[in-house]
Amino acid sequence: MLRRLTIFLVLLAAAATFAACGNKEEVVLAGETEGVYLDVGEPPIKYQVQISRQLNPADIEDRSFLVGLPESERQLGAEEVWFAVFIRVENDGEEAQPTAEEFLIEDTEENEYEPLELERDNVFAYRPQKLEAGAKIPALDSAAEQSTIQGSLLLYKIPRSNLENRPLEFIVKSPQVPQRVGTVDLDI
Repeated sequence: MLRRLTIFLVLLAAAATFAACGNKEEVVLAGETEGVYLDVGEPPIKYQVQISRQLNPADIEDRSFLVGLPESERQLGAEEVWFAVFIRVENDGEEAQPTAEEFLIEDTEENEYEPLELERDNVFAYRPQKLEAGAKIPALDSAAEQSTIQGSLLLYKIPRSNLENRPLEFIVKSPQVPQRVGTVDLDI
């Protein structure tokens, strides 16, 4: 009886050890589709693409995303489109951390596009910051968080023909660890 109890306790301890191994969180740096949380930074800050899409300046909702364009960027070229990526950022860590400042879109021909820097009057725009522990972007009760998309805006000008060079890859570069880069294939 004592021998059976000892074997049972050894097996129970082994099972608990293996079960604990499964609790280790995996760092995710790539997503094949939007909605995946990327762990960028050290310790990781989570970045999620809520949605990406071409904007229509004639649409009332889309027009509000185009507020605060620098004077030099207000006009589209004949073959350009406005392209928006809406993201959420979460700091699940225990300390405040800087959020990413570098985001790119790259097509299959390795053309790269950087987001436009929007003026302060665009309430939907993503702004890099030191994000407090437990905090999120967009901030709770902000216009961006209360919108139907619930993400902060990164706005790009992209040649219409380059939208055909799919998949477009959204790239997030870590502010703390330059070699840590997260990527997501955009749904367009």
